[in-house]
Amino acid sequence: MLEPAATADLVQRAWRGEPRAFDELARAFLRPAYSVALAVLGRHADAEDVAQEALVTALGRIDTCRHPERFGPWLLQGVRNRARKWRARRRLADVATGVADPADEGRAGDGERGALRRQILSALEVVTPVQREVVLLHDLEGWTHAEIAAALEISEVGSRQHLFNARRALRARLGDPMQTEETP
Repeated sequence: MLEPAATADLVQRAWRGEPRAFDELARAFLRPAYSVALAVLGRHADAEDVAQEALVTALGRIDTCRHPERFGPWLLQGVRNRARKWRARRRLADVATGVADPADEGRAGDGERGALRRQILSALEVVTPVQREVVLLHDLEGWTHAEIAAALEISEVGSRQHLFNARRALRARLGDPMQTEETP
């Protein structure tokens, strides 16, 4: 993740219409946007679509970002809102057509890897949306707790607590490979 000063500089350059600034913002924030969308939606393809749409919309409306140093939280809130609307539309469409909600069935990489992916996504459903976002941003994207706190507008301690509680719930759901069956 970019430092707030670097983010503010890119946003201000984008305000002036510099194409390279748009590219750098897209490169810096597409993966985190995807992680947040995945935390809400739980489906890879939907998360990719939502993240891309939200980023394109945000970059197209960058002049409405009042605090350039807070572009990340502004974008991620837009991703969250778009993902929630997408999920509601998907549920209505699934109910109307009688379609089940397969988690990316038939994709390349099925088999053991696909089964593991479905198991992990299913396990993520037991944690809160904020916990999912913290887990995905921390463990998938490698963000620090300070970066997560700034992006999600929570405290660093809150970020750590969400991560701890989410990991505990995920271990309970998936089983902890570090625990042995025998206890001394």
